[in-house]
Amino acid sequence: MKMRIEIDATLEEEEVIIKCRQLNKKVSDIQQALSNISDCENKIVLERDGKEYFIQIEDILFFETQDKKVFVHTEEEVYYSKNKLYELEKILPYIFIRVSKSTILNIRKVYSISWNIPSSSVVEFLHTPKKVFVSRTYYKVLKERLANREEFGGD
Repeated sequence: MKMRIEIDATLEEEEVIIKCRQLNKKVSDIQQALSNISDCENKIVLERDGKEYFIQIEDILFFETQDKKVFVHTEEEVYYSKNKLYELEKILPYIFIRVSKSTILNIRKVYSISWNIPSSSVVEFLHTPKKVFVSRTYYKVLKERLANREEFGGD
């Protein structure tokens, strides 16, 4: 499959065109993934205390699993998601990255990292005592993504 990006400064909004010989499962999956990303860019539906909340996606620090539940952390609150981590990983925008089997974090919210190659590294966030651990398996990918923050609108 070929992929190509064309930059056109005259466009008012982004446009994605999929060219294919026929509509098949692979093309439909790509279309669905792009649609999910587009829908997910602004808000995500989460739960807490029997209520649904519509939370800005950029306000989320990280998603983590504990006791078969997915907890969603903002600076001050904790919500629940009905989605599994692997489902979230497919629909979340590029600013989110898996950093362990049980955690996906928002790159834009990373304040500091205590790099520790032999064991887990620790990520901290601004204005909150919350922390997440980065497993050795995901260390290199996180480090590369952080080094290229400007590619996805990071600081």
